[in-house]
Amino acid sequence: MRRTDREITDQIEIADILQKSDACHLALVDDGTPYIVALNYGFSWDASKEGSLPVIYFHCANAGKKLDVLRKNAAAAFFIDTGHELVRGEKDCDWSMKYRSVAGNGFIAVVEDRAEKKQGLDLLMRHYSGRTEFSYNEALFERTVILKLTVASITGKQKA
Repeated sequence: MRRTDREITDQIEIADILQKSDACHLALVDDGTPYIVALNYGFSWDASKEGSLPVIYFHCANAGKKLDVLRKNAAAAFFIDTGHELVRGEKDCDWSMKYRSVAGNGFIAVVEDRAEKKQGLDLLMRHYSGRTEFSYNEALFERTVILKLTVASITGKQKA
């Protein structure tokens, strides 16, 4: 990272960014062409364990371009940001933006195990609702695809 003065290395702080953000921009590669999509997400991470990495879950329909791309190439990059605040300057060149972000990469798999599928969907629902108990319409649950991003690397950055 070029701007090491803005780098976030504390896992607890990175987990806080993941918790406070509301969309994950997922980048995939479709036969050499970039493909990016914004998704809702949930995550699991014991950030108090030094060197641990999060697992991020997404949901989607059982057909579509995202799944077509992932069947050919499971590699993914992601970007999540929050805390945007415009900073006005006296001169035009003095304007800036405050933010906090995380970026990383890893590999995505479709979750096949029913218990893990429920866990992933529960994490996603908890991220947005703040609740911990959920019941799902069985027919909808069966049609919902849960994707699991196993993160291989993650970095944080901020401008305060």
